[in-house]
Amino acid sequence: MAHRHVSAGCAALTVLGALVLTGLPAAAAVEPPAPTPAPSAAETLGAKSPSPMVLRAMERDLRLTEAQARTRLVNEAEAGTRAGRLQNALGKRFAGAWVSGATSADLTVASTDIADTPDIEAGGARAVVVDTPLAGLKAAKTKLDRAVTGKGLQTPVRYVDVRTNRVTLQATSRAAADTLIEAAGVDSALVDVKVSADRPRALYDIKGGDAFYIDDTFRCSVGFGVTKGDQQGFATAGHCGKAGAKTAGFNQVAQGTFQASVFPGQDMSWVGVNGDWTATPAVKGEGGQDVQTAGSVQALAGAAVCRSGSTTGWHCGTIQQHDTSVTYAEGTVDGVTRTTVCAEPGDSGGSYVSGVQAQGVTSGGSGDCTRGGTTFYQPINPVLSTYGLTLKTSTSGSGTSAPEDGQEGSWAAGRVYVVGERVTLDGVAYECLQPHQAQAGWQPALAPGLWQRV
Repeated sequence: MAHRHVSAGCAALTVLGALVLTGLPAAAAVEPPAPTPAPSAAETLGAKSPSPMVLRAMERDLRLTEAQARTRLVNEAEAGTRAGRLQNALGKRFAGAWVSGATSADLTVASTDIADTPDIEAGGARAVVVDTPLAGLKAAKTKLDRAVTGKGLQTPVRYVDVRTNRVTLQATSRAAADTLIEAAGVDSALVDVKVSADRPRALYDIKGGDAFYIDDTFRCSVGFGVTKGDQQGFATAGHCGKAGAKTAGFNQVAQGTFQASVFPGQDMSWVGVNGDWTATPAVKGEGGQDVQTAGSVQALAGAAVCRSGSTTGWHCGTIQQHDTSVTYAEGTVDGVTRTTVCAEPGDSGGSYVSGVQAQGVTSGGSGDCTRGGTTFYQPINPVLSTYGLTLKTSTSGSGTSAPEDGQEGSWAAGRVYVVGERVTLDGVAYECLQPHQAQAGWQPALAPGLWQRV
């Protein structure tokens, strides 16, 4: 059932030949300077310098020591790069990747061909051989999504679980699940049914996690500071307001207007603010202290993620599955990410971060922060690409550069890239390893954690 809004209130070594003149001693060979090593993925993504607030919340909610939390963030950043390389190499045989263990020390990559095992292991991952490629699972999920009718609240959640190599269907009864599977024409062997009474609802309720008010009536939470050209604003959930709705800030001062909004289908929107407000890369952490976002590199399933919201503040958990479909009372939302982080009404629209990388904005869920629950977030990269927004980041005063005009296929700061996408820069071709919005300092040659040369 739906919650209503909360009311207001390499370089190669060059060998230098020694110059020898008759009667003169050989000149000493000059050693060239050592090449500057390329930054690691953890360095590129800021995982080696996490915010104290992120660390404290991970220690509390994931029951880690500080050392374990630091190690986990580094491991997850590096695992994302390795997984991206293997996904590009395996192509259609790729069946998913995930991290596991208290410090995410174990990366698993699934393939449909046992012959890929040596390559997967050489790539730093444990190999699992499964029956169905990721593309096949996604196709089955799409069929289920399309078969959902007006009684979709009986089968509210659908997602691909790469760990089980199945599509999971959460339903209020086995009969409801069987009916949907039959209507979709999906092989039941591909579907795991989870019977649960939980019914996710939209968590109604310029710093991520701050409260804002819509039309002097309802409250939601700011997701991330963004810009579009000279217009500043923030991204948040689509169910928080329709295009044209007016907003006031946490202090009840006039703030801005919803520029665009989608809900259901997706759960995304953005608000353009007036000159009294300035978008920042900050997200409210524990005790009101700020976490500075440095980019939007998508984390793997199994990775730690923390959320900020105006009702319950700062909480952490793990990413369970990406590309989940959820049916709320208001309709179905596709492409959200399922997590173990708790949330409550009013937290809607608030920020999700992994380390210092923006992940998404709170959509909805079930449970609460007393007994725990499941929540879903709208990934931030689709919001940025759909509306042509630029994420505010701590890496420069103005965040990433606005998308530049240029030859199709050429790399440009401000564009959102996905795994396997190919670009050229300075005549060199590269392939994307992790989904992200490109930043001016993340040119492919300088960011091997995000790109590989092809």
